[in-house]
Amino acid sequence: MMNDKLIAKDSHWVGYVDDRKVPFHRLILEKGTTYNSYFLDTEKPTIIDTVDISFGRKFVENLKEYTDLEKIQYIVINHVEPDHSGALPALINKAKEATIVTTELGAKELKEMYKLHDKKFMIVKDGDTLDVGGKTLKFLETPYLHTEETMITYALEDKVLYPCDIFSTHIATDELFADNAKEDITEDFKVYYSLIMHPHRPYVQDMIEKIRDLEIELIAPSHGYVLRDPKKYIDLYDEMSKANKDKKALILYSTMTGNTKRIANYMANELEEVDVETETMNIKEDVDMDEVKAKIEEADAIFFGSSTRYADMVGGIEKVLKEIKTINLDGKLGIAFGSYGWSGEAVEVIKDYLAETDIKLVDSSYVIKTTGMDDIKFPIRVKFNPDEEKIEELKLSSRVIKDILVG
Repeated sequence: MMNDKLIAKDSHWVGYVDDRKVPFHRLILEKGTTYNSYFLDTEKPTIIDTVDISFGRKFVENLKEYTDLEKIQYIVINHVEPDHSGALPALINKAKEATIVTTELGAKELKEMYKLHDKKFMIVKDGDTLDVGGKTLKFLETPYLHTEETMITYALEDKVLYPCDIFSTHIATDELFADNAKEDITEDFKVYYSLIMHPHRPYVQDMIEKIRDLEIELIAPSHGYVLRDPKKYIDLYDEMSKANKDKKALILYSTMTGNTKRIANYMANELEEVDVETETMNIKEDVDMDEVKAKIEEADAIFFGSSTRYADMVGGIEKVLKEIKTINLDGKLGIAFGSYGWSGEAVEVIKDYLAETDIKLVDSSYVIKTTGMDDIKFPIRVKFNPDEEKIEELKLSSRVIKDILVG
């Protein structure tokens, strides 16, 4: 077999080197990139991730040098973006008996993307293991690194971590290991982190906690070099993902039945959990405007909330919204929220007020462009009292604000 690249016993790199100037996330990768896929030549032959959709046929042809494709038992997909799952349709067409291993959301997305509804899937959850015949794979869910469905795979016997996009570098290279590279890759590694992972810093910290007790001798990501000095690169992620600024949030709200107050308290608790100093204020008709303005000037993010009554806001929140036009809000985040029973106009009116100031209005468009997260909705609207599912959404929304704040 020509140019066989072993990363561990019976574990082969079978990816593709793309040495073009590659369009990627509205950028051009001047140094190109690699799409790393790995073949585990075990009793139950296994593929971990594939390559970009553009190179699917070539990928499948190359795999024939390693195994009879019909003998492949498992295809692990850590992350469904087409630069890693793109060759899956071509592969599963040949490896007809293979089971696709991924998260619940990953399976849903793969079925829709590639029309794989009739294929076999194994849904894995955080901490699940799979014996592939001579190697044991452990799966850890790592949501939002950098999309919601992602997971990482750890080979216990080899002590190899397969984290897909995490710990990657965009460099087209035929050299497998970073320590054999002609140049120090640290800056390229940091650039990749800042572009892809930094918007999701709290989730980087969650991931580091999950892998902290694993004995990792090698990291095999899905772009760029394989890393034989894992501690160095884990420490870099740890350092770069820690908040380095103290931030303050202020939650102002007017409530009618207490539901909007509950929303405010859920968000305040979560912001405090992620080390954002947070204060809540119930804005009544007789509000002390000077006190409110002073607190707004001190805050980095201000939440404005109201219940909806007769298609309008309640309490004194509108007085505050009229007054903030006289305050310099440049550099501050503004978030509208509230509860409602029918149409919820109050939240939209708050958003309109904020749009007339120089505050940075956090809406769904801004969140997508800033973090890439398309499943978090802003403004925050809750019908009646938040149930358990909505409470989890509120917590996630609060963490998104923290992500943006410490950017």
